[in-house]
Amino acid sequence: MKYMKEYRDPQLAKKYLDEIKRTVTQDWTIMEVCGGQTHSLVKNGIIEMLPEQITMIHGPGCPVCVTPLNLIDKAIHLALDKNVILCSFGDMLRVPGSRMNLLEAKAKGADIRVLYSPLEAVKIAEENPEQDVVFFAVGFETTAPANALSVIHAHRKGLSNYSILASHVLVPPAMKAVINDEENQIDGFLAAGHVCTIMGNAEYYPLSEQHGVPIVVTGFEPLDVLQGILMVLRQLEADKTGVENQYSRIVKEEGNTEAQKMIFEVFEVKDQMWRGIGEIPDSGFALKDKYQAFDATKKYNVEIEEAPEHPDCISGQIMKGIKKPYECSQFGKKCKPTNPLGAPMVSSEGACAAYYHFSGLAEK
Repeated sequence: MKYMKEYRDPQLAKKYLDEIKRTVTQDWTIMEVCGGQTHSLVKNGIIEMLPEQITMIHGPGCPVCVTPLNLIDKAIHLALDKNVILCSFGDMLRVPGSRMNLLEAKAKGADIRVLYSPLEAVKIAEENPEQDVVFFAVGFETTAPANALSVIHAHRKGLSNYSILASHVLVPPAMKAVINDEENQIDGFLAAGHVCTIMGNAEYYPLSEQHGVPIVVTGFEPLDVLQGILMVLRQLEADKTGVENQYSRIVKEEGNTEAQKMIFEVFEVKDQMWRGIGEIPDSGFALKDKYQAFDATKKYNVEIEEAPEHPDCISGQIMKGIKKPYECSQFGKKCKPTNPLGAPMVSSEGACAAYYHFSGLAEK
């Protein structure tokens, strides 16, 4: 298949669903790691069509959702108090900080610009040599190459007015963390296909072996997730565990080695705080010493105290797969995309946003 519509073919979807129903003989819980997969499952009604023996739970695969609260506060501080040009992907604008979001800071006069690429931010810095420019570099391993490239370009051009506020989170350590959570009973995973496009599959083999769980690297279209579920089920029903690649049209075993070189030229692995979850060892990227001049936190000596999450928000439990969005007492009530209590209600990859827009369970 080579056209998008083929991956949304209702007749092919029905064949996969029929095969899933023939295959499953007992109860299984499968976590789809990525928010893009969650949206595909909910938007296309797949969850309702699956046999009742299969429970899909939603993982921490939304980098916007897990960006620490105090990092959003740092971005707002830089934009409002340090008068930098703050550049960001659009997904971050309405994610709540402790006092306001970036969109509200923009309304207060901050120069906040929505970009499609960090290289645009480098160009802005080049064109405005008297103005400091900070790019809010948020994402999984998927966006790390472009953010690393922006630093390399700024370094080569000698742009002392460019830096990044980095919040890169890594998927395999997060999967390990949710497996080890005593409240979780995960039988198998749909891994994030876009991450493996960059990093390959190597990190998933020890994870599958050590924890005895099938892991299927999966895409995001309806037929992708259905085939991924079927592949996990076949392993579970045969009492096997291993790593398989459903997304082979994109993901290669070794990943994108050129992108990896770029990442590890600029970044090194560090412990990382995940919003709603806590600190996960070796789950983030930090700038190497060679590029410390481009680290906005150090450049501006930004120290922002950790603020508590909204007391009514259970986003941490939702991102660990312990609760479903509609199990939150404020879902569709106090918490809506127009007034989110937590990031999963406003991000385009957030589980709460998926259920709000597509499940019919919210009190709109």
